[in-house]
Formats: sequence, structure tokens, C-alpha cells
Amino acid sequence: MVSPNLISKSHDTFTLTEGAKKLFQVIYSEKKSLAKDNEEIAKIKVSELISKMAFFYEKIRNSVDYKEENLLRKNAIERILKRQIVIEGALKASTSEKISRYLLVELIRASYLPNNKIPEEKITQVGGIIEKYIKLRNFSLAVVGPTSHFRLNNKKGDSEGFKEKGVLSDWIMTLAASEIEENLNPDKVSKVAISDMYEILAKNIKLPSDLPYEKEKEVQIYLSIHRNFLKFDQGMLSYILFKYYNDGWMESPKDEDIKKIATSIVPLWQAIQKQLNHPLVKQLDKIATHYSVYFSTLIEVIEKDPTGVYEEIKTDIKAFPRLIRKTCAKEYHSIKAKLWRAAVRSIIYIFLTKSVFVLLVEIPLGRFFGETVNPVTLAINVGLPAFLLFMVVLFTRVPSDNNTNKIIEGIEEITFVEKARQDAIILRRPVRREKGTNAFFSFLYFITFLVSFGLIIYALSLVGFNWVSISIFLFFLAMVSFFSIRIRRGVKAFIVVEQKENFFSFLLDFFYTPVIAVGKWLSEKFSQVNVFVFILDFIIEAPFKIFVEITEDWTKYVKERRDDIS
Repeated sequence: MVSPNLISKSHDTFTLTEGAKKLFQVIYSEKKSLAKDNEEIAKIKVSELISKMAFFYEKIRNSVDYKEENLLRKNAIERILKRQIVIEGALKASTSEKISRYLLVELIRASYLPNNKIPEEKITQVGGIIEKYIKLRNFSLAVVGPTSHFRLNNKKGDSEGFKEKGVLSDWIMTLAASEIEENLNPDKVSKVAISDMYEILAKNIKLPSDLPYEKEKEVQIYLSIHRNFLKFDQGMLSYILFKYYNDGWMESPKDEDIKKIATSIVPLWQAIQKQLNHPLVKQLDKIATHYSVYFSTLIEVIEKDPTGVYEEIKTDIKAFPRLIRKTCAKEYHSIKAKLWRAAVRSIIYIFLTKSVFVLLVEIPLGRFFGETVNPVTLAINVGLPAFLLFMVVLFTRVPSDNNTNKIIEGIEEITFVEKARQDAIILRRPVRREKGTNAFFSFLYFITFLVSFGLIIYALSLVGFNWVSISIFLFFLAMVSFFSIRIRRGVKAFIVVEQKENFFSFLLDFFYTPVIAVGKWLSEKFSQVNVFVFILDFIIEAPFKIFVEITEDWTKYVKERRDDIS
């Protein structure tokens, strides 16, 4: 591939930035390397037939435990590690390499990793990661002790009220799962994009002179890029900070080094929580979201044909915006498809984990309190989630042409030296209201809560809902409202133009926000007591995986016997 340098059009000359050059080169290099497959290297292989059972089980399990699609593999790794190390580890002694082999085989069976593509040497690499986290867990639990007052799930980061060691153990398993996920997905293209994005934002983002966050600014920019560009969750961001505070962690630390980290595990966790809940998060996320769209679209444009795209925009600068516009149109179509898929997943999740449960409650509860069971209200409560989510997706618009034009401007800014941003992005001082003002707004919010739910209850009572049916209707309305916000994130994340507010949107926010807030609270509380997940994880999964293991061993044995005969 010709090294990208200058792109010209008549009297104009546009110079590719160093970051854009690297992006062209690494994408070109990665496309070439994908075509190669070293057949001589031993790879992990599992039975295709047996894997289908594990694959369908994973599909069922993900249906009753709603998580973002990009986090499914990381969450599966964390779940398997907890079962192997925390639960089964107490019953039998397993080496880190055995756990690693089991983990990778499970991920391949569930189609989180390709079959017969992962080198056998990956078992040793992942085993090394598991080994150091097992040591960190054991050392940390010994340091914290059963009588400690350390509480990991406190958002303020104080050290009061630690309920049990299991919380600390879970956090360390999350770190382990995040590092394994990183090891299994060495995305060179994303690393180059992140590096370039970080340089651009670190140079352009400025703080007011009276804002005392200059030391944390670079860390927060780095976290925000991973939060928005790679869609990292809090656990994966914790892992980034864990590496940041422990320089030698990625270089096979010795037992003494791990013990040293374990002795300061409490202040370390507090420092990480402080960074995750930093006052600059919201402002930086808004900026990083836009640049994430620019970089992801640019990568999409280049990946189709790195050499062809470069040659085309070299000879005709007008071709570059056309390529971006075409890619955006394709992405908008993809977003709509993902929106429908997310809606279907949400409907299945709500129906399996909530509707069935509520149906089993509504009829006996209504009879217990002497209420007549109305088939119409029962049907409305059952069909409500699907109908509301269907309407949300149906009326969700894809981004406009103005949004595409803004994306083109943003991509040209990060691609060409002459188009680079000249003015700084000045952050605002986070708003801190007086106690009296906060109290007044809280009271006003409570009034909107009463008005919103009061109007709904009044309308339902007019059409024959009793108090049991009304309670169930409100439950579903709140849950679906919250999930409608979650499934629309993909569309909102791709919008880089400022959304115009009108009187209707103001009223909708004013009265609908309390309903969404209740839905979020219910979702968090019910996810903690998800009976279906408990049954699958602690009653069904372990024996099911043993059955799969035995079945695969049996098929291998039968095949060996057949080969001996022939």
C-alpha cells in the first residue's frame, strides 16, 4: 500500500494527520493478516454438535439476564471464573491452567470465540492471568478479614459497612474477566484510534483556571474514550484504573508485588471509585461521544478498501465526503435493525422474568383481596410491554442529513491537518446548587411524580382497572419506559447535532422522567433478585456443563474406537 501523505484537489492540498496515516496503515496491515492462517499451530477444537447445546443454553441465559451485546462475552468470562474459582474452587483444587482450558473451551462452545482458531498457547497466557488474580484475591481476603468494615458497593468510596468478603471477591473476578477479555481481543485498529483520539482531546480540552482538576483531566479523558468508543462498563473501566495505579501488573508480578497491592486494596478501590464518579464525567462523555462517532465512521470507511479509498480521495477530494455519506446511510440502517433486535430482546427479557411472575401473582392476589379478575385488564398488562416497545421503535427516527454533514466535518477535522480544530473546548465548572434550591427542586420533582402517576391511575380506574391491575400496569409501564431509553442509546449515540427542544419535549420530560426513574429503580432491584438467573447459574448450569463435558468426551471416545476399527 502506498504510504498515505498528501491528498490534493486543484489548488487545495490536504495533508493527512499522523493519526490518520497510522489508521490507514494498521487497517491495511490487519486486513492482510486476516487472510493468513497458520495451519501448523495447534488450536483449540471442540465438537460442533455438542457446542450447539451450549450455544442455545447461552442464548436462553442471556434472555433472562438483559445485558448490552458488547458485554456478553466479558460477562460470560466473569460468570465462569466465579463458578470455577469461587464456588467450585472451594470444593476441589484446580490449577489456573485447568481453569483456563475450561474457560476457553466454554467460550468456544458458546460461540463467543471461533472454533479451531484459538491457538493452544492461549491457554497458558490466560492461565497466567488467572493465577495472579487468584493470588490477589487470596491475599486481599486475608488482609481485609471477616470483621472489616470495608464496603465495595458504596458509591462515595468510604470504608464503612462492608457486608461480606464476597463483594471484594466479585470485584477482583471482574478485573480478571476484563483482562482476559482484553487478551482475547487484541484490537490494533481500536488501539490506534484511541491513541489518536486521546491526543486530539487532551490537546483541545481546556479547564477553567479556577477548576482544580488538571491532574485528573488526562485520566478522565482516557476513561471517557473507553466508555464511549469501546462501550466499556464500570468493571472494565475499573480494570483500566487498576492498571494505571499498578504499573507492573501486566508484566508477570511476583508474589511480593501482589501482596503489596493486596495490603492497600481498600484505598486502591476508593481511589478507583473516586475517578469513576468524577465531576467531569458527564461533560467529557458528551465530547467523547461525538469523536467516537467520527472515528468509528472513519474506520468503517477505510476498512472497505484501504488502498482503494486512499487512491480515490487522493485523486478526487469530493469522493471522501461521498464515501462518508454512503457509510452513514448504511450505519443508520444498521442502527434501526439493532434497535428492533434490542426491542425483541427486551420484550423476551421482560416477558420471561416479569410477565410470567406477575401473571402468577395477579390472579391469586386479586382473588385473595376479593377483586374480580378482569380478562381485558389482564390482556392489557400482558401485551403492554410488547406494544409500547414496538411503538417506541416505530417512531424512533434515524439521524438527519444535518447529522451526516456534521459527521463529515468531524471526520475531516481528525483526518486532515488543514482542517484540524483551532479553538479549544472549554469545560464548564460543574453546577453546585444551594441546599435550599436543591430542596425546592426535589419538592417540585416529587409533585411531578405524584401528578404523573396520579393521572395514570385516574385514567385506568375510569376503564375498569382495580388496584391490583393498576399496580401491575404501573410496574410494566415503568419497566418498559426505562428499557425504551436503554434500547435507544444506539441511535442517540450516533447523533452529533444539538437536539432542539420544544414545548412538547419539555412537557414530556417533565412528566415522563419520574416514570423512567421508577423503572430504573425497579430494574436494578429486580436484577438483584432475578430468580431465573439464580436457577440457571446455581442449579442448572453446573450440572448442564458437566453433562456437555461428558457427552463431548464420549463422542471423542466413540470416534477413536471407530478409527481403530477402520
